[in-house]
Amino acid sequence: MNPARAEAALKQANTEYRYEVARTDLPLSCPMPDMALWNSHPRVYLAIEDEGGESVCPYCGARYVLKG
Repeated sequence: MNPARAEAALKQANTEYRYEVARTDLPLSCPMPDMALWNSHPRVYLAIEDEGGESVCPYCGARYVLKG
């Protein structure tokens, strides 16, 4: 795949304030692997507890909620 096209296929980072994530998304990072990095902060890994657990990114304030 063309690198420019691959970048365009990624979600824009930091566009939402609340993200629901599944266990398959763990380990959790912000921005997530399917988000573009060019307009974001450095990737940081976040700890998240069991179902319903939440974690907040210290850079952008995005809230991640683990769904069942």
